[in-house]
Amino acid sequence: MEKIFYTLTQRRLRTDAHIRELTASVKLSHKSFIQPLFVDEALITPRAIDGLSNVQVDTVSSILHTIEQDLQNGIKKFLLFPVPAQKQEHSFDFTFAVSVIKHIKQQFGETVWLAADLCLCSYTTHGHCGILNESHTKLINHKTVDVLTRYATQLAAAGADCIAPSDMMDGRIAAIRTQLDVLGFDDVSIMSYAAKFSSQFYGPFRDACHSAPNTSGLKSRKSYQISPFNSNDAIASALRDEKEGADMLMVKPAALYTDVIANLKQQTLKPIAAYHVSGEYAAIESLVEKGLANREAVHTEVWAALQRAGADIIISYAARNAKAWIEQIEY
Repeated sequence: MEKIFYTLTQRRLRTDAHIRELTASVKLSHKSFIQPLFVDEALITPRAIDGLSNVQVDTVSSILHTIEQDLQNGIKKFLLFPVPAQKQEHSFDFTFAVSVIKHIKQQFGETVWLAADLCLCSYTTHGHCGILNESHTKLINHKTVDVLTRYATQLAAAGADCIAPSDMMDGRIAAIRTQLDVLGFDDVSIMSYAAKFSSQFYGPFRDACHSAPNTSGLKSRKSYQISPFNSNDAIASALRDEKEGADMLMVKPAALYTDVIANLKQQTLKPIAAYHVSGEYAAIESLVEKGLANREAVHTEVWAALQRAGADIIISYAARNAKAWIEQIEY
């Protein structure tokens, strides 16, 4: 019987860990990661967040210790979510957010890069991302943009390195960029939540920020966040934000929307940030808790997928573990 000889072509590049590491097309680095931070004005002691293991909502005092620990783990870039004690429908007071940024910057200075989330969902009594009409049936775009622009300038004046608008109002990037430049904050960057979808994967985050919609009128954010069934809207929104002055474009959620990341990457030269959101993180942690996945391996696999899709920046609740886990990757 005639022997059949097989020619090894690809398998030689999989022979051992050394060559797999050498030839890997994805090279993860902890320097590309941003760690989200929560700080709640009403808290006396930090509190855990259901579903987000190893993540807590900090107090004004404990946030400094959290950042210090993250710095020791190699993470220097942060996305801050301030949660005020008092909620309003109008006449919002941004004093708490301003004080937290000043507090962090006075302690750490240029050692840290601090982006400040810009939204009203944790400020409003109804939990929506802007100002509603009297019947609570519609979000008023222009009034919301006016408030957000004022908020952005206060965050910049406090020392924020980056403003990250997450509200998804039309025209807010142009308004914020214009006002920042007029006031001399032209060196403050904007990381736009450019393609933010109306997703079911924000649950733990909304618990952390007390920001779930709770009005009898407008029951969801579908009228201003992007439908998961309309990727064209996501790309159009991101490209619009680029034209209006956004320096970085974010896709949120991330792991379920790698097609959007890849598509956007082909149409922009701006850096793309992928936000691996709380529900995505919690799903992984649930697998780990049930013994169905290796924690380090499954998170790094997701990060590799995001980078393969085209993400330049990864926002992850496990960012503080990135350096250690990346160094332990088994190629």
